[in-house]
Amino acid sequence: MKYIGAHVSASGGVENAPFNAHEIGAKAFALFTKNQRQWKSAPLTKNSIALFRENCLKYGYKPSHILPHDSYLINLGHPEQEGLDKSREAFLDEMSRCEQLGLDRLNFHPGGSLGKISEEECLKRIAESINITLDKTHGVIAVIENTAGQGTNLGFKFEQIGFIISLVDDKSRVGVCIDTCHSFAAGYDLTSDESFNQTFKNFGEAVGFQYLKGMHINDSKKGFGSRVDRHDSLGKGTLGLEVFRRLMHDPRFDDIPLILETPDETIWKEEIQLLYSL
Repeated sequence: MKYIGAHVSASGGVENAPFNAHEIGAKAFALFTKNQRQWKSAPLTKNSIALFRENCLKYGYKPSHILPHDSYLINLGHPEQEGLDKSREAFLDEMSRCEQLGLDRLNFHPGGSLGKISEEECLKRIAESINITLDKTHGVIAVIENTAGQGTNLGFKFEQIGFIISLVDDKSRVGVCIDTCHSFAAGYDLTSDESFNQTFKNFGEAVGFQYLKGMHINDSKKGFGSRVDRHDSLGKGTLGLEVFRRLMHDPRFDDIPLILETPDETIWKEEIQLLYSL
C-alpha cells in the first residue's frame, strides 16, 4: 500500500501536524519539530509531546509513515571544527526530539565540503557525525536524503550515499530518502520506463532497497542534470506525470512515507488524490 502525504505545518506546536495532515487526506506526513532556520529552539513541552502522540493515534499515523526533517542549517560534513561541532550538536537535538515524540526516523541533507576539503574527507565526516549521534540516541533511524548536487553539496550520487552507509557502525539505524526532483537534477533520468528502471537498478546496487525509508515526491523546475534544486507541482515541471505513475505502480515504494514538498500547498489535497488516481 502507498502512504502519500505532504510536509505539513507544525505552526503553534508539533501536535498540530497530524491534524493538518488529516485535513488534506494524507496517509503520511513530514514536519519540522523545531524552527528549521534557527540553530536553537525551546525544548518540546510534555504537553506538546503527549498531544502529538495522542493526535497521531487519533488520525491513524504510525511512526513508520512519519518523516520528520531536520534544520537546513546543519552540515554534518562541515570542513571547519566550529561549524562541525555546531551541526553535530543541532543534529543530536533533532534526533532527541524525534525520540521524545516516539518517531523512528529523521530525514536530513548530508552536507557539503564548502570547497575546503576533499569529497572523501567530507563523506567520512558525515559518517562520523552519524555514528556519534547514534551512540547518544535510541531507536531513531538517520535517513540520508539524496541531493541535487547544488554547490558543494554531496549525496547527489547514490555511490556517495553508499559510501557513507558503509562507514556507519549500526546499519540498522541508517536509511535513505530519495527525492525525485533531486534525482533528476543530479543526472538520474526517470522519464522513460528504461531510464526509470536503470536509475533504481543503480540505487539497488550502490545503496540497496533495504535502506529506503521514505521518498519526497516532487516535480522539477529545472532540467535533467542541472544540479539545481527547484521543486515544482506534479506534472507542471520537467519530469512530467508518467514518473509518478511508475512510482505508484511499483511495489518497491510500498509502506514508506511518500511526501510531497511541492511549492503550492493549496493543491496538496488534489495532488494526493491525483497520485492515488494514478
